[in-house]
Amino acid sequence: MIKRIQDAIPKKRTIILRLDLNIPFSNGKSADISRIKKVKNTVLFLVKNLNKVIILSHFGRPDGKVNKDLSLINLMGYLQKVLNLKIKFLPSLEIEMHKKKIDSAPFPSVFLLENVRFSKLEESNDPTFSRKLASLGDIYCNDAFSVSHRAHASTQGITKYLPSFAGFLIQDELKALSMALEHPAKPVAALIGGSKISTKIDILNNLSDKIDYLIIGGAMANTFLKAQGYEIGVSLIEPKMIKNAEKIISSLKSKKCELVLPFDIVCAHALDDIADRRTFSVNNCPKARMILDVGPLTCKKIINVIDKSKTFIWNGPMGAFEIRPFDQGTNIIAKYVAKRTIEKKLISIAGGGDTVSALKVSGSVPKFSYVSTAGGAFLEWLEGKSLPGVESLKL
Repeated sequence: MIKRIQDAIPKKRTIILRLDLNIPFSNGKSADISRIKKVKNTVLFLVKNLNKVIILSHFGRPDGKVNKDLSLINLMGYLQKVLNLKIKFLPSLEIEMHKKKIDSAPFPSVFLLENVRFSKLEESNDPTFSRKLASLGDIYCNDAFSVSHRAHASTQGITKYLPSFAGFLIQDELKALSMALEHPAKPVAALIGGSKISTKIDILNNLSDKIDYLIIGGAMANTFLKAQGYEIGVSLIEPKMIKNAEKIISSLKSKKCELVLPFDIVCAHALDDIADRRTFSVNNCPKARMILDVGPLTCKKIINVIDKSKTFIWNGPMGAFEIRPFDQGTNIIAKYVAKRTIEKKLISIAGGGDTVSALKVSGSVPKFSYVSTAGGAFLEWLEGKSLPGVESLKL
């Protein structure tokens, strides 16, 4: 069980709050500020209780060097607009200098410290840097689940020097993940898509012990089809992973987990040759074409599995969703999962960068039980790994 920030009953204290403000950003603008919106409740809770709040975050990959393009001052406008608060920017990592300013500020006040990754000591989890960060406050609150798989100074090291608690977003994430695998309503189905088995092998092995149906989509499915002797034309494949696919198929049979692979496939001679697309049986993939999406029969099979399931986990698209109409399979399944969720017949949990992007296209994100923006942390949780930033918040 984790320690929750509301259990600390913080009033007129100085709170160090780790957030993930690493949002997509180019040409001075961001097309997605959902990560800022998701931490609003935690920030406003702390301010309402008259605390001083010092926000820590990273932004991009500065590799321990100061980079004005990756300065958090670029996000101040978005942060202040979403929170509807005045925020004071601390324009460096000179901790001792900022401490005087923080100490003399009134309650409540909100500060944003410069990008913690401007110091190479952040990612090395340097204890001296951790202690310096801790010296800014009385209490530490982590609400950055998306970086809690990293043992960094601002996510794990700092917890050794301050009473540490989880913010509301981390609490929501852990509750959703518990519903998905630790205490799920059964039967459980998981849709795992994407391009490579090699990046999802640990997920597949971990899930196989916990679920009843495993649906494989995206280019990953090509390697599984090849392992079963199907022709896949010039489709993307991982030849070195064919034996791994064979082992997974065999393992699933012994664990009584049903594997669902494409029945029919949408193919074209090239990804951008939209007019050339055709649907074939999985038995008849032309040698000169590539598989770019699943067909209607496969969608019907997956819908049948969804109807049998009480919990649905989703990571990765069904096809080359970035280019229409190769997003049709993903959209059909997303809309049906959303429909069953709204009808309260299904608990649906989704996560991963491409997954969230794909679900947004179908308009399904707000209709799922929970959609995680955590990326790497969500994937490592699916792999069954412990997350250092979360472990350090446990009682």
